[in-house]
Amino acid sequence: MNALQIRQFGAPETLELVTRAPPVVGAGMALVRVEAASINPSDVKNVAGAMKQTTLPRIPGRDYAGVVEQGPADWVGAEVWGSGGDVGFTRDGTHASHIEVPVVSLRRKPETLSLPEAASVGVNFITAWSGVVEAAQVKAGETLLIIGAGGGVGGAAAQIAHHVGARVIGADRHAPRPDAPIHRLAEHQIIGAEDLPAAVRTATDGKGADVVFDTVGGVMFRTALDCLALRGRLIEISTTGQREVTFNLADFYHNESRLFGVDSLKRDLTASASILEALAPGFEAGVYRPAPIAETVSLQQAREGYRRVADGIAGRVVITPNVGGAA
Repeated sequence: MNALQIRQFGAPETLELVTRAPPVVGAGMALVRVEAASINPSDVKNVAGAMKQTTLPRIPGRDYAGVVEQGPADWVGAEVWGSGGDVGFTRDGTHASHIEVPVVSLRRKPETLSLPEAASVGVNFITAWSGVVEAAQVKAGETLLIIGAGGGVGGAAAQIAHHVGARVIGADRHAPRPDAPIHRLAEHQIIGAEDLPAAVRTATDGKGADVVFDTVGGVMFRTALDCLALRGRLIEISTTGQREVTFNLADFYHNESRLFGVDSLKRDLTASASILEALAPGFEAGVYRPAPIAETVSLQQAREGYRRVADGIAGRVVITPNVGGAA
C-alpha cells in the first residue's frame, strides 16, 4: 500500500512517501480502502512533534471515508466513515491507501455525503458534539456563545446547538468567510469587539451566555469566562497563545461557573464511531453540513496540502490516497 510516513518530526516537507505491505487483518479487524482523508491542524502538529504520545515511524491522519475490502461479509463493499484520537498517533492513520480498523468501529457513511465530504466531518463535529452535547448539555432556549465561530469546530458547534434549539451568538476577530455556517445560524455576530463580555451582555439583555464554547483558549480564556451568565458553563478545547491562565477565583465561584475541558484525542476509533452514529441522522436530513472542501490532493501532493493547512487555509484539504498513481 502507499502511505505518508513520519520518520522524524519536522515541517510538512519531512513527510515521506512510502510503499509497504498492507496490514494483515486480524480477528475482529477490517481493512478499509481509504478513498478520502482530510488533513486536520492536529495532523500538522503531529508531524511537527507536538503530540507527545506519537511513536515513530507513524502514518498520520485521523479522519477517513472509504470502502471495506476485508472483514465480515456484511461489511465488505460498504462505504464507511471514521475518525479517532488514537489514529495517526499510537496506531497508523488514514493518510494511506488502506487502514486497518476494529470492526466495532465501522459505521456506514450518510448517503447524502460524498466520500470527500464524509472524510471532512470527523474531528470538527466530534469535538463540537463532545462539548455541546456531552459536556455542557446545551438545552433548547439556552444561549451559546462561540468564540472562533468561523472555524471548523465553531461551525460544527453552531449547527449542533441550533439543532437542539439553542440561541447562537458568534464571535470572531475578523468576519468569517461568506460560506461559514455561523452566518445563517447566529442571532448575533460580534466581530472584532474590544470588550467582548460587554457586547455579549448587550446581546443577551444583560444576562450573559449560558454556555461559552471557546475554540481559541489561552489568550481568550479570561475573556470567555467573563462572558458567562450565572451558573454558566465554559468549554475549552485549545491553548492558543498561552498554556497557563489566571482568573479571579472569587468571581468564578460567586457566579457558580462551570469549566469543562474537551479533548477529542481521548476518543479512539470506537468511541468516535458512536458520536458519528449520533450525528448521521442530521447529515441524512440535511440539518448538518460539512465544512467546505477548499482543495483535494493526491498522496504525492499531500505535503503541499499539509503546508496549506499549516498556513491557515479556509476550508478543508482532503487527500484522495487512491487517486494520482503509485507513491
